[in-house]
Amino acid sequence: MSVAGEACNERIFWAVIDPRRLAPLQCFAELTDEERARVAELLKELSVPAGEEVAVQGEFAYEFFVIDEGTAEVRENGARIAEIGRGDFFGELGLLVTGRRTATVVSTSPMTLLTLFDQDFRRLEREIPHFAQSLRDALAARFQRL
Repeated sequence: MSVAGEACNERIFWAVIDPRRLAPLQCFAELTDEERARVAELLKELSVPAGEEVAVQGEFAYEFFVIDEGTAEVRENGARIAEIGRGDFFGELGLLVTGRRTATVVSTSPMTLLTLFDQDFRRLEREIPHFAQSLRDALAARFQRL
């Protein structure tokens, strides 16, 4: 089970996230200040030590993650397929398309993740449709590179 799926309550900080913190992150950069404020209301912060499985291939997908600090390795069927870091995001494929994780993500350094749980992700999809569309566009671009 992934770190998000098991003992995440010990690592989630329920503090309010400053919307200005989101502006430099790729998936939030095109949002207005008001839209970033709305997103910030729904985000949770998750701290993860190095070596933790954040998402596990085949598990149900309940969260969307944005890396605020740190790095991770993406593995598909055990093989390393990518290294990701600050500003990168993952988990959108499971929420938007498959319902399950299509890869395993393992932290390679301590990480701070900004997390949207499924219900909040769906709420933003309705309230800020171009946010979800930008994630779909990024997803399509990822598949074109493969």
